[in-house]
Amino acid sequence: MKRRDALKTLGIGALAATAGCLGGFEQQSAWRDPPLVDDRPDAVYLPAVTEGMKMYGKTTAGPYGVALTYSYPHRFWTAAGSDLGKTVVEADDSIHLMASLWDAETGTVLPLDAGVSIEILRDGDLVSEEVAYPMLSQQMGMHYGSNYVLDGEGDYEARVHVGGTSLSRTGSFAGRFESAETATFEFAFDTDDLYDVELRRLGDEAGSRGAVPAMEMMGVPTGKAPAVSDLPGRHLGRQTSADALFDAFVVDDGSRFGVDGAYLYVSARTPHNEFVLPMMGVRATLERDGTTTLDGARLARTLDPDLSYHYGTGVEGVESGDTLTLSVDVPPQVARHDGYETAFMAFEPMRFEV
Repeated sequence: MKRRDALKTLGIGALAATAGCLGGFEQQSAWRDPPLVDDRPDAVYLPAVTEGMKMYGKTTAGPYGVALTYSYPHRFWTAAGSDLGKTVVEADDSIHLMASLWDAETGTVLPLDAGVSIEILRDGDLVSEEVAYPMLSQQMGMHYGSNYVLDGEGDYEARVHVGGTSLSRTGSFAGRFESAETATFEFAFDTDDLYDVELRRLGDEAGSRGAVPAMEMMGVPTGKAPAVSDLPGRHLGRQTSADALFDAFVVDDGSRFGVDGAYLYVSARTPHNEFVLPMMGVRATLERDGTTTLDGARLARTLDPDLSYHYGTGVEGVESGDTLTLSVDVPPQVARHDGYETAFMAFEPMRFEV
């Protein structure tokens, strides 16, 4: 019996009991509707099932490094403003394709606002085309992905289209990432290879607060935020809201960031794996001796080779005794894999005493 036939026949429980992982599955059960933790916390948690991935290839397109990876079709959760929606696996979904995107020079992961799409062709004919959602996974970090329909096993061409960005860019990133680029991959879809991707149950630890460690991605950056000790400027402190970590800094000479006076910025990240948290609406209020010097200013979503993705603005200065208040009025507009979908949605204001 071929491996894929055995997997379809055995079902989810047959190998799980002996191997400590899912091992085999029926197409309509284990990976199309895997277990979901009951009573999930409003925080990052360990999911019931983790899924591995395999790589189709890496390449460069203009300034971008691009990798194309794949896994089973699986559910994910999309953010639309303050609402979160569940995307389920459809009956004809064949594969979950993921594109990782980074600056080829510095390795900085690029959560771009202009979007990424993946077009799939066979013998020159279009088979499938979908917008690839910006996504967060505990194992893969920041990437773009969706479920795709293929026309059976065989050879395909995937074209990953990357739009230019209107994000603020500072340092050596100024003026870069403006043009659209396309990365092309030739790949063979084989269900034997797909069924070899690891699925693992976490058992009793599922649902507890924590995160699965990021996997080794064969040289592909995961979007881990820079260490706080490596970021420039004065560290004004760390606060937590909606289970996200917010580190505030001020650089007294903001000329490197194109502002007069000082540069106030915030590095936002996930707990545990400390991946950057992009695409939020963050506002800042700065008070000194009862006088408001910055009143609910929107911090610009910004890419920088040293600060990575962050939120920043120019200010006259930040002095000892000042009070900084941060508020989030738009949660991260990124899709989430299991374990992240209940976090980063309902934010309380954060207060920093300088």
